[in-house]
Amino acid sequence: LAVIQHETQDYEAAQQNFAAAIGIIEDNEDQLNALLVNPLRGLGAAQLASGQPGQASRTFQRAVHISHVNEGPHNLEQIPILEALAETNLRLGEADDAKDNQDMIYSLNIRHYAGNSMDMVPALVRRAEWQRRTGYILDERATYRRVIRLIETSNGKDDIALVRPLMKLGESYFFVDSSQSQGFQAATTSSGEMYFKRAVRIAEDNPDSDWLTLAKAKLALGDYYNFRSNPSRARRVYQDAWAILSAEEDRLDTRRMTLEVLTALNDDAIPRYVGSATRSDHQLEDGSLREGSIIVSYDVSTRGRVSEMKIVEADPAEFDDMRRLVQREMRTRIFRPRYENAEPVESVNEIFTHKFFYRQEELEQLRDEAAAAAEADAS
Repeated sequence: LAVIQHETQDYEAAQQNFAAAIGIIEDNEDQLNALLVNPLRGLGAAQLASGQPGQASRTFQRAVHISHVNEGPHNLEQIPILEALAETNLRLGEADDAKDNQDMIYSLNIRHYAGNSMDMVPALVRRAEWQRRTGYILDERATYRRVIRLIETSNGKDDIALVRPLMKLGESYFFVDSSQSQGFQAATTSSGEMYFKRAVRIAEDNPDSDWLTLAKAKLALGDYYNFRSNPSRARRVYQDAWAILSAEEDRLDTRRMTLEVLTALNDDAIPRYVGSATRSDHQLEDGSLREGSIIVSYDVSTRGRVSEMKIVEADPAEFDDMRRLVQREMRTRIFRPRYENAEPVESVNEIFTHKFFYRQEELEQLRDEAAAAAEADAS
């Protein structure tokens, strides 16, 4: 029942029933029984989904502990719990703890698969995805290179399984490692491009390839040229992808989702809290935070660059720093332009809405300061 309630997003009821199941097991068995692991995972997931990451963290930690007691500290069954705990820590803003969780998952896989098996590949890919999310870009590159070596050693240098990690490795060169610094960095010809080109070549030549694999590889190469401000090359590659996705009726939906809509190629996270407000305040559930929003309109050129950007609404209007952050982020965004009839077209009056949280007393302080300044100017 709790699982169904979770799937239907009735998280409060799901928590009640997961907790009831936990209580029954504790009453009839003990507080360290292995049967507790699954309902604890469910309870933690429901808590996380309902905006209670602090409680979810404690629940997942208990599930990990029970797993260790019953199956030993190196069992693979704890990996889904550790992945959930890593996501929870990320929601809490504890990137280092999330990294520790992922390092533990990696160590468990290394221990089990001896580090050289193709069975390691899915775990390594998940690790690389986490490294991207947490900004450890240099680590991400090293992980994808290892994935590529494992596939090459096992299946050869032209195996179709190489396409996706090659594309992901190429994408990593669009960014710098935010564990030390933050920002966007365009790839150089000697770095990202060679990975994208190799992915396209394999997708074109390998008999196990299909139209979707080739189209994705072409789109990734086009995105690279777009980042490099090489619109003529980007257009040619995007048009190749358009032709592939127009060849059969069953490909048109993919064309609509990839080329007939704007696609942001870089979208750095914008802070969601201003002043002294923090992510942990949400756990208090005391109503101390208020929600604001900034709405921006903008156009996107046929080269995927933002223009004619303006603030449509800022509510409340007093948080100038947040407004400037939103404007700066939107100015640096690069898009895969929208295509019509195999040609890039300008997109106008696009809307972006950023939600943020603030403390009411800090808003009142800003208003008082503004009123005092206006009074001083008038006098």
